[in-house]
Amino acid sequence: MTTRIGTVGICCVAVAGLSPALATATPPSGVTAETLAHESFPLLPGSSAIAGTDFTARKITIAPGGTTGWHYHDGPVYAYVEQGVLTRTLHDCSQVSSPAGQIVAEEVDGNHVHEGTNLGTVPVVLYAAYIEPPGKPFAEDAPAPPCAGE
Repeated sequence: MTTRIGTVGICCVAVAGLSPALATATPPSGVTAETLAHESFPLLPGSSAIAGTDFTARKITIAPGGTTGWHYHDGPVYAYVEQGVLTRTLHDCSQVSSPAGQIVAEEVDGNHVHEGTNLGTVPVVLYAAYIEPPGKPFAEDAPAPPCAGE
């Protein structure tokens, strides 16, 4: 069943394990996701800027100690942290913690690999919105950057 994401009013984040794994990719663990809404807009001549785009809203839960694994996104991802604290390690190995009530915006493309983890004792719950090119996965698995020492 297809629902227009504009009526959902939520934002998005990363979930790994949705595309084929690379030999050097780091696997996700403790992550579950539920698709809440999805709409595809085909690319049509003379259409608006959102044409040729897939919009998907998902509820993502990361268990305590869980990780998305290293990955990147082919399109913008925005997420609202409903519960817990999401800790993201970015491509330069800096860390950003986002507690409940904050919005997370992910950078786009393979130069911006990152990993989301739950270092806390309660599940991290995110409401995420993915704005992806048609047919692309929610996340592309990637190896850890050299600074991660993996």
